[in-house]
Amino acid sequence: MLYRENPRNHQYLSALGYGCLRFTKKGTGIDQKKAEAEMKLALDKGVNYFDTAYTYPGSEECLGTFLAKGYREKVNIATKLPHYYIKTPQDMERYFNEQLKRLKTDYVEYYLMHMLNDVAAWERLRTFGIEEWIAEKKSSGAIQNIGFSFHGGTENFIKILDAYDWDFCQIQYNYMDEHSQAGKRGLLYANGKGIPVIIMEPLRGGRLVQGLPVTAKRLLARTSPRRSPAEWGLRWLWNQPEVTVVLSGMNQKEQVEENVRIASETTPNSMGKEEQRVIERVKEEINKYVKVPCTGCGYCMPCPKGVDIPVCFQAYNTSYTDSFISGMKAYFMCNALRTNPSGASNCIQCGKCKKQCPQNIDVPKMLGRVKRRMENPIYQIARAIAGRIGKY
Repeated sequence: MLYRENPRNHQYLSALGYGCLRFTKKGTGIDQKKAEAEMKLALDKGVNYFDTAYTYPGSEECLGTFLAKGYREKVNIATKLPHYYIKTPQDMERYFNEQLKRLKTDYVEYYLMHMLNDVAAWERLRTFGIEEWIAEKKSSGAIQNIGFSFHGGTENFIKILDAYDWDFCQIQYNYMDEHSQAGKRGLLYANGKGIPVIIMEPLRGGRLVQGLPVTAKRLLARTSPRRSPAEWGLRWLWNQPEVTVVLSGMNQKEQVEENVRIASETTPNSMGKEEQRVIERVKEEINKYVKVPCTGCGYCMPCPKGVDIPVCFQAYNTSYTDSFISGMKAYFMCNALRTNPSGASNCIQCGKCKKQCPQNIDVPKMLGRVKRRMENPIYQIARAIAGRIGKY
């Protein structure tokens, strides 16, 4: 296993991290025996960063039960505060203590604000005394590093980075999200501030493996050296020195073995120009299904009505390039779950964005198409339910 240094504390983290969202199910819960065998294999091969969250069903308990068998000191636990559930200052303490109980520990190395997608959400937490609470936890050693996970556009990511002295951050990043989500610009901005970046969704939940167009699969199949689609995607990430840890939700021993091998071979700046051209050709095949040629540059922003235009277009395109469900999920997380919703329905057709778009996209017209496709009855029902949960 190769390791990368956290520039904030000089700790060495395994280039491959274990994502604990996708453990194999058994009945209504997690197959504990199988999950432990897979985690033990990863641990034995040098993986020392395990990522979970309060809202991953059964995940914290599964990880905690495993680590309590003598492995706790070998692992950095990363878990997440469901800040969207916080309604009183006391809630922070209550959820954190519940997480410690689940994890069977009295401290967490890496603690994140889960899906902190806009500055308004952080400002709301500040009114509850979150900064003082974090300071107390860090002083006592209960939390060693504080960070946030993010789903949204580059501009909001940069604003959140500048809103607090973060120890680390976690973003969705892969070769198809190079210019969407936080993107390459966000990655470089965090690196410029000396903030380590943890990568989630490196293969878009496996869609850059099983979900590739047939033409892209054929391209990779006849390319030398012969590599699986997963290996191409992971090597693209580990080629970048700004990437600290790449998380993978492994639920087969074969996946652990393959990912550890790739992580043990790939060093920064090791991917040649021809290999990078292969990735670009794969992207071209995927982009044939793209409906809006948005590059995520952000010149159309800010929208006077708060529409996060690049994020809307990215989710809309995902609904065609990946699947309708994955596009809906991205649209819901990036828009409806924000403190100030930023979906296409906010658009008033003022045309300011259209004048500023370097791709000459008719932005208001395309936002109308986004609204019709993405803000369907299923979305409206889910948004209403989320609103009620947030209210109470």
